[in-house]
Amino acid sequence: MNAVELTRELIRLQTVAGGEQRAAELLAGRLEEAGYAVELHSAAPGRTGLVARRGRGERFITLSGHLDTVPLGAEAWRHDPFAAERDGDLLYGRGASDMKAGVAAIVAAAAECPADVPVQLALTWGEETGCEGAADLAARGVLAPAAVLLIAEPTANRVVPGHKGALWLRATAYGTAAHGSMPHLGDNAIYKLARAVLAARDFRFGVAPHRWMGAPTLNVGTIAGGSGTNAVPDRAEATIDVRTVAGQDHAAARAELAGALGEEIDLAVLLDLPPVWTPTEDPWVARLVAAGAGEPTGAATYFTDASVLRPALGDPPTLICGPGEPDQAHVTDEHCRVSRIEEAVGIYRAVLAQAAA
Repeated sequence: MNAVELTRELIRLQTVAGGEQRAAELLAGRLEEAGYAVELHSAAPGRTGLVARRGRGERFITLSGHLDTVPLGAEAWRHDPFAAERDGDLLYGRGASDMKAGVAAIVAAAAECPADVPVQLALTWGEETGCEGAADLAARGVLAPAAVLLIAEPTANRVVPGHKGALWLRATAYGTAAHGSMPHLGDNAIYKLARAVLAARDFRFGVAPHRWMGAPTLNVGTIAGGSGTNAVPDRAEATIDVRTVAGQDHAAARAELAGALGEEIDLAVLLDLPPVWTPTEDPWVARLVAAGAGEPTGAATYFTDASVLRPALGDPPTLICGPGEPDQAHVTDEHCRVSRIEEAVGIYRAVLAQAAA
């Protein structure tokens, strides 16, 4: 199976925040031809995930990637985002790096591995918007326990042993409405929220930086409030993006932040994805490096489906390693390198061959 051509086929299928069913059906056919038992799981029209297994064992080597991509953005593209244009070693298109190249590489390697190796693929929808597809597969109970979970997100084929967690919060302030010409009769919710936003700007979590992940971060991403210039606002809200580190408890982090923002602020959870970390001394790190992957140098700041899949798979060692370019995720004129796709197939193939030995 040619992983480069498969990448191009996937790029040509528009899966921008939906439509993953077409990609899942394409890959299901290829995997069935390779002898895999394939299940398609749809949660809504067009939103389809895939689970495929071959071989026998108590625990499966599990390869995973997501089929959805982010929107194109406002900036004009020089290359058609759905034409999969190739220019030398560069292959252009939305999802080229994040992460259709990675999906194609794991599918190609899985199709070529020895039939007796217990291999499982979990391909998901809706990762970019909060891992909904992974959560759907986990809730269905269709995943077999894993010996290891390999996520093919873009790392330029370097081993990344984990990523930060994501805790998204909505901070809401309430007040009392009044006419804008008589503000003394009201209670301005925007002022309350503004004080909280400034407190968030200066807030620091009381945890030590992680050796590989660094310190947790906080960003106020959106803010809204009021119904008109001539009215005292009785409601205002902001969203907050907290990125946590391994060992940090999300409930404790939320409580710590709530204390800093004050009693006037209601803090609700929008997304709760824990950090993922595998010690660099784990044998699977050495196996990936021996197979040709680059040595780990740090953790990822972004989240992946591993936050949801890992518990559903029995908490196996979890590593991120894929052919996409990390700096190409979500950008205009996104591209990947053809040579890295071919290299990734070789890495995954070698890891699977080690398991067969």
